[in-house]
Amino acid sequence: MSARLRAFARLITVVTIVTAYVALHLAITAGTDLRACDRFGDAPARAAAFTAALDRYAAGEAAARAGIRAGDTWFKENAPSGASRSAVSAATGDVEKGRFPRAGARVAGLAAEVRRDQARLDRKLGSSRAAALYWAVPAALLLGPALWLRRRRRSDAAEIIKVVSRFAPPRPWWRRPVFLLASGVGYVLLAGGTIAAGTAQRRGYTMPPMTMMGLLVGGLAAVGAGILVLRYTRPRQARGAARALLADGRQPVLYLRSFTDDDIAAQVDDSSAFVSLHSREEQLTGALGAVGPVITVGRPGEPLPRLGAARFYLPLDDWQPTVLRLMELSQLIVLRLGPGDGLWWEVQQARATQPARKLVLLTPGALSRQDERLELAERLDAHLPTPSRLAEVTGGDPWTGAVITFDPEWTPRVRPVGPVLRAELPRGALVRRAARAVKAGFVSTTMFTPTHHLARVIKEALAGVGVRRRTMAWRATFAAQAAVWKGFALVTVLALLLWLAGRALQLFGLG
Repeated sequence: MSARLRAFARLITVVTIVTAYVALHLAITAGTDLRACDRFGDAPARAAAFTAALDRYAAGEAAARAGIRAGDTWFKENAPSGASRSAVSAATGDVEKGRFPRAGARVAGLAAEVRRDQARLDRKLGSSRAAALYWAVPAALLLGPALWLRRRRRSDAAEIIKVVSRFAPPRPWWRRPVFLLASGVGYVLLAGGTIAAGTAQRRGYTMPPMTMMGLLVGGLAAVGAGILVLRYTRPRQARGAARALLADGRQPVLYLRSFTDDDIAAQVDDSSAFVSLHSREEQLTGALGAVGPVITVGRPGEPLPRLGAARFYLPLDDWQPTVLRLMELSQLIVLRLGPGDGLWWEVQQARATQPARKLVLLTPGALSRQDERLELAERLDAHLPTPSRLAEVTGGDPWTGAVITFDPEWTPRVRPVGPVLRAELPRGALVRRAARAVKAGFVSTTMFTPTHHLARVIKEALAGVGVRRRTMAWRATFAAQAAVWKGFALVTVLALLLWLAGRALQLFGLG
């Protein structure tokens, strides 16, 4: 599926969901209006009974007072806020004060007022039915294309899904749904606590001290609880490679690395966000997601999958044919250099069997030893027709020193990774909006994370070989704060669903 078709599919899906939600809300409104019409259907008889009771009470029949009160109660519970309800209420008040002539004058035109209120309810019901129909028809018509596009998206990745599915570890069917639900609780706690603590800090001077302290302490406690919940549940609800491919539909990005790199990749940069949850690999995966879903071979024997690239697990004695097949089916190969003969076999096979534009190499950063980097540069040059001069490149990033891409003749292009100078930052509306978000407290003051710099260099390197993904660097930054944004989104969705549930309860008379 092309990028434009995929964007169109997403747009159709979002429009379908929004349209269906509005149609459901309007259908509930129409149901509420229908129920109001049904309840007010007995109004003419009730009005006649109220008028008769009023006349009997004025004539001295004391028992008729109960009929007056019953009529007043019925109109308060069943009549709309219109003229008939007001007339009955006012007449009842006059009766209580002994002003019978005035009460009789108020209900003289009660039958006509009831008919007008009924006509108004009928018009309102007709309008709400028409509005619900106007939204339900487009939602129903859009459902077919949305489902077809979803099926088309999955069919495009069917072959690679078939390959990867053979190596998916068996898991209980309930595991992912349960931990997804638990993660949702963690996200809501995190976002709710952030909102509460932020409100206490920004508006504490306008509220009582105890309220401010309650919001601040409760908010920080909720944030801490959310972090603990997410740290436990997120690895347990991570999607495997087959599910990730099925959900996305594009050809994947194959991420290859030495297993010894996993510990460094799993580290969290504490300065990258207000709440630090997402590892370097998660941020890199978020950036590469602009190209396609990122999959990788999981470390054999690990009890839980690492967060970041979606894992699948290959046998130790027969993994090479599968890796070769995945290289062919992937649209991009990102290979992080390091120790291990298997990794260098992958470099050799990518060099021998794949187009040069598909391969992106990442080199170790400042955390690695100098002698290791020199040995790695020599070993890489042995696989290339032109020396890379990698030993002369020094990057400031602790995880990744440089990004290497190749022209069609396999001539390497080496780009160091490091913080970008402030004078080189892009100017425009996006940066201004980011600055306002920082000022408002919604985004970390460290706007450009270390992985953001890596993603920016990868974006420039891919642009040099004809692959343009403008959002790649920003995806890395937002991936560092994805937990907070997911929490805000869940809080918003829950608020909408609760509001809709409240309307539904009103429809059935339970609210």
